[in-house]
Amino acid sequence: MSQTHFGFETVDEAVKASKVKGVFDSVASKYDVMNDLMSMGMHRAWKVYTVAVANLQPGQKALDIAGGTGDLSMAFAKKVGPTGMVVHTDINEAMLRTGRDRLLDKGLALPTNLCDAEKLPYPEATFDLVSVAFGLRNMTHKDVALAEMCRVLKPGGRLLVLEFSKVAPALQKPYDWYSFKVLPRLGQMVAGDAESYRYLAESIRMHPDQATLKAMMKTAGFGHVDVHNLTGGVVALHVGIKC
Repeated sequence: MSQTHFGFETVDEAVKASKVKGVFDSVASKYDVMNDLMSMGMHRAWKVYTVAVANLQPGQKALDIAGGTGDLSMAFAKKVGPTGMVVHTDINEAMLRTGRDRLLDKGLALPTNLCDAEKLPYPEATFDLVSVAFGLRNMTHKDVALAEMCRVLKPGGRLLVLEFSKVAPALQKPYDWYSFKVLPRLGQMVAGDAESYRYLAESIRMHPDQATLKAMMKTAGFGHVDVHNLTGGVVALHVGIKC
């Protein structure tokens, strides 16, 4: 059986999905609070930047993969308006339910689907934009997921991947200290779960760096890929244009 990474641990591919599910089942109810605390609110600025780069227009169609609690779906829906469509998806039912309820509380009834990014249930050339924010690193076969995202995009459509990435060398030591010493303790205090946030820190270290992910996106069918480093490379926004 093929093996893959779950943080720093090597596990069977078949086991990884259930382990990731356990992480997000555990943190779903405290996800937004923890995002604010662990990023010191910066995740909001990263998402605002992503929405600006997306530049969605009224009437366009967008697919939000690993949409979680719905931040991007909500912002995209305002851009495409009543003539457009935003589909909010996640592989984790607890996260999807939390996001759906939050969107409904804001008066937004968006199509909400439980689906696996490696097997997207949509016809090819359906969407003008596909986004995945802080979800790609949890996927077992990232190359397969990227190819699927490319498949469902219209020619000239764009994929936006917002993800933790490789920090600038000057930030490495303080970033490691914060990731492995502070985050798990914060997770324990707020969410009652240190292990899930230890996995978060480890999964970031195992994720492809900026250049590697750019190459993977080109292999998946994106003719042009731009990389926007944010906050010293703590996060990077990759923007791929389908050929």
